Amino acid sequence: VISLYFRRYLLMALTSCLFGLSAAVDSKPNILLFLADDLGIGDIGCYGNNTIRTPNIDRLARGGVKLTQHIAAAPLCTPSRAAFLTGRYPIRSGMASSNRYRALQWNAGSGGLPANETTFARLLQKQGYTTGLIGKWHQGVNCESFNDNCHHPLNHGFDYFYGMPFTLLNNCQENKPPELDVALQAKLWLYSQIIILAVLTLTAGKLIGLISIRWKIIACCTLVGSLFFISWYSSYGFVQYWNCILMRNHDVTEQPMRLERTASLMLKEAVSFIKRNRHGPFLLFVSFLHVHTPLFTTAKFIGKSHHGLYGDNVEEMDWMVGKILDSLDKEGLKNHTLTYFASDHGGHLEAQDGSAQLGGWNGIYKGGKGMGGWEGGIRVPGVFRWPGVLPAGTVIDEPTSLMDIYPTVVHLAGGILPQDRVIDGRSLVPLLQGRAQKSEHEFLFHYCGSYLHAVRWHQKNSGAIWKAHYVTPVFHPPGAGACYGKGICPCFGEGVTHHDPPLLFDLSRDPSEAKPLSADTEPLFDIVIRKIERAVEEHHRTLTRVPEQLSVYNIMWKPWLQPCCGTFPLCWCDKEGDSTQSL
Repeated sequence: VISLYFRRYLLMALTSCLFGLSAAVDSKPNILLFLADDLGIGDIGCYGNNTIRTPNIDRLARGGVKLTQHIAAAPLCTPSRAAFLTGRYPIRSGMASSNRYRALQWNAGSGGLPANETTFARLLQKQGYTTGLIGKWHQGVNCESFNDNCHHPLNHGFDYFYGMPFTLLNNCQENKPPELDVALQAKLWLYSQIIILAVLTLTAGKLIGLISIRWKIIACCTLVGSLFFISWYSSYGFVQYWNCILMRNHDVTEQPMRLERTASLMLKEAVSFIKRNRHGPFLLFVSFLHVHTPLFTTAKFIGKSHHGLYGDNVEEMDWMVGKILDSLDKEGLKNHTLTYFASDHGGHLEAQDGSAQLGGWNGIYKGGKGMGGWEGGIRVPGVFRWPGVLPAGTVIDEPTSLMDIYPTVVHLAGGILPQDRVIDGRSLVPLLQGRAQKSEHEFLFHYCGSYLHAVRWHQKNSGAIWKAHYVTPVFHPPGAGACYGKGICPCFGEGVTHHDPPLLFDLSRDPSEAKPLSADTEPLFDIVIRKIERAVEEHHRTLTRVPEQLSVYNIMWKPWLQPCCGTFPLCWCDKEGDSTQSL
């Protein structure tokens, strides 16, 4: 009898638990997404860093689920974020580059996330969500005119946008060396100086009678030289005005932006969005400008960390995360909000100022930002929290992707995935809740631009995580682990090495990719390589040719596309005034 009552009680408890969980999942939670910029997986406490203080991100992990094999679809900002927003490899949307420009270079370029791509924000809009983006966009603005806004966040499902349509650069800070196209600028300066020297030499020779030349020819050379100089200096000479701007919806509010108050403005906007939409449901995507160079950090965080300016910047970002989480608590929304934190790709190893490291740390993983194959470029933090629904303190070692956020939030919102295109992400809901033990990903394809550099095979029946590298960057200097002196490692050309047969690693035994396997050391070598090659062939059959958004023409500065808060070229404004306040 006791056994019978116990079984009945257990059945009732289990039914109640499942019903409560189903009701919670079906109730359209608020969605809060944090995405850091250039943050290394080794930079935060819950992933092993014991010197940079990140208490707020760490409490997210303690109260939720931590992913240890969370993979970006690209090792650079623009393509990675395109994949995050669409749940698709960047090559499917044209956001993967076949040239050396692998990210958008200007607000006034014509490339960007195509209007026919469907973001998770658009699908959540259809489910009654109010959608907002605070922070970095870097997916383009205009296509054909300065106000067509074809690539703008508001044209991709966001009801509200406040932030930077581009990305932070050293050019955005007065006392920093330029960062945008430095090598090309140096060549253009050299050519301009040669032209000036030639014109001066011709003029002097004419005046003293050493050269017999008509003044019209000298005037023509002067005109050509002047036009050449204006043609490039009108863009590269004013990067701070053209790229370093803030927008509210379609309106430019700061041009150029004042970095000393940007963090406060972003935080104020995020907290205000939550307060305005507390009756929900809402989707808020907080896309941090931290921790991209120039690492501008407000005064109260300067010198506070043990890792210089970079550590200070990480700690300021963590403080902002805490303030936004506090606003959820204040509005009583903590238990009804799915919160997610990640980085768009690995830390930037080559970012240095002399001996000072200005980029992140990728822990035990080889490589960093810009490297499409090595783990350090694509393995990122991934943390979920939803009190009462997701089990606290859980660690999941299965392969997951930033592209998985797309089907995950669409599922929770009660939406339906597009049926007219390939969606590469997989819903993480069963895995996060503990109803599934294995990731739905069997293969993940690791691109560098439009070039396939590596492939990961999750052999579920054995637990092995095989990874084959077809192309790897040539480190400079040799053995350095990065491409120092080059900004980032290239994807093709003389700066890479092609491997045939590919380099093979089992990440379950060698996560640092330190010891490549061979047919002599691994009995399954040939079988694994053939399996991966068949997967590559099947993957290639799913690709269709689309316009390349990052072509040289599309990324060029076009003055007629320049967002401007005045009459071009007199673009200067400060509509924010001193609207910031202590938070």
